[in-house]
Amino acid sequence: MRPADEDEYRQFVTVRLEPLRRMAYLLCRDWHTADDLVSITIGKLYRHWRRVRAAENVDAYVRGILTNVWLDERRRPWRREKVTDDLPERVDLNFPDPSMLDRAVLLELLGQLPARRRAVIVLRFYCDLSVEETAQVLGTTTGTVKSQTARGLEALRLLLARPTTTGGDLS
Repeated sequence: MRPADEDEYRQFVTVRLEPLRRMAYLLCRDWHTADDLVSITIGKLYRHWRRVRAAENVDAYVRGILTNVWLDERRRPWRREKVTDDLPERVDLNFPDPSMLDRAVLLELLGQLPARRRAVIVLRFYCDLSVEETAQVLGTTTGTVKSQTARGLEALRLLLARPTTTGGDLS
């Protein structure tokens, strides 16, 4: 890579690193895995920087790389393994800030959605992408994005209406 291209790449990554990390966290719900996903994404971005920067919407292209990296990681056999000796962490619902409660509940519910549906919800509502942009990032049709969005939102509503198992009161 030429020095000018490398400087441009570094500036791009520096500005977008934290938003990419947050998006990765919303997808995988684990900060360590999110960091791994972002590392893989920026590595791919570096290798293909000339092609990426020629794209019409570089941010959308990079979100697409990140989403595909996450979906690829979920297919790996070691990601399906669950540790059973450790008890799952319980959510402390006595947050002093009500917005923290909302955020914790939303993250818990988001984690219960299937991977593709979660990706659609994150891209549409966290990244604020249109139906068409989301379809482009995921390499699918707009109809699929619309149906997955509707099903994902309905699933979140049903999960939210379900009685809690964490022992806290959501009201």
